[in-house]
Amino acid sequence: MDWGLAKGGIALSVLDLVPITEGSTPAEAFRRSAELAQHAERLGYRRFWVAEHHSMPGIASSATAVVIAYLAQHTRTIRVGSGGVMLPNHAPLVVAEQFGTLASMFPGRIDLGLGRAPGTDASTIRALGGDPDRHGHDFPERLAELLRYFHPPEDEVRRVRAVPGEGMDIPIWLLGSSDFSARLAAELGLPFAYASHFAPDYLMIALETYRANFRPSKWLKEPYAMVGAAVVAAPTDEEARYLASSSQLQQLSLIRGKPSRLQPPVERVQDLCSSYEWQVLQTRGRLAIVGGPDTVRDRLRAFIDATKADEVIIVSQIYDHAARLRSYEIVADVMRA
Repeated sequence: MDWGLAKGGIALSVLDLVPITEGSTPAEAFRRSAELAQHAERLGYRRFWVAEHHSMPGIASSATAVVIAYLAQHTRTIRVGSGGVMLPNHAPLVVAEQFGTLASMFPGRIDLGLGRAPGTDASTIRALGGDPDRHGHDFPERLAELLRYFHPPEDEVRRVRAVPGEGMDIPIWLLGSSDFSARLAAELGLPFAYASHFAPDYLMIALETYRANFRPSKWLKEPYAMVGAAVVAAPTDEEARYLASSSQLQQLSLIRGKPSRLQPPVERVQDLCSSYEWQVLQTRGRLAIVGGPDTVRDRLRAFIDATKADEVIIVSQIYDHAARLRSYEIVADVMRA
């Protein structure tokens, strides 16, 4: 089966949060994301993923499967998928049906990345029908149920079936920001993606855990690791630092518990936050790659060398849409050079 995994060399992919910028609408966010997906396809990026979040004023990808269908409809060859669907928020049958439907509509182009985090706050978890105190505790069981819907045991009599979905080889990835999903992905022989773009602390531990404990499976013979990278590329280091301030402002709003839309860039974020908040921003963003072409090339290659990643999925939270398109273009150009 073809899961779009790199065979030699390093693959680049896109993680898009479908940002709603200050002064814009979700409709405009979807249109810009479709343009970015088309741009990434032309540039040779491997896959284009969107992430499930809820109650976030600046992120429009809450109905993740619907957004994937929209993006796949606006592209031709790039793989489109979830980075990820938060499985504890959904009945496994619903996920199997949704992605079975997507894979039927767009054969060979759909990825299903799964996370066990809620992607939201406790009140929203309750509104989604979940229990914040137990959210994610039964992730392995839910995952096993989902896998059975796609490939039920031959000797099992099933009264509930995923249609579409049953019998379909839809690539399943486990996503994580700790070593929990790394260990589970290794045990099941599935590809693993680590969210180092916002959780750098356990990156190397998670990768080591995954590779050391990997068991070959019918899906994968060797471990395959993708790592997230927050990248802002521009013609100069100075301009890139300025553009990156929008992402820092969005992170600042999360630290304060008041999520906001993606704000225009500012000259000095540190002037808008306390010393503690600035320290948290610096810690969370210490792996961010921000700069002109030479800086981005050198830092991205060093990141790949350090992690030995098979694939890098890049997220670029940039307020100006043209600058965001240009950032992904610069990355593609310097990595081809």
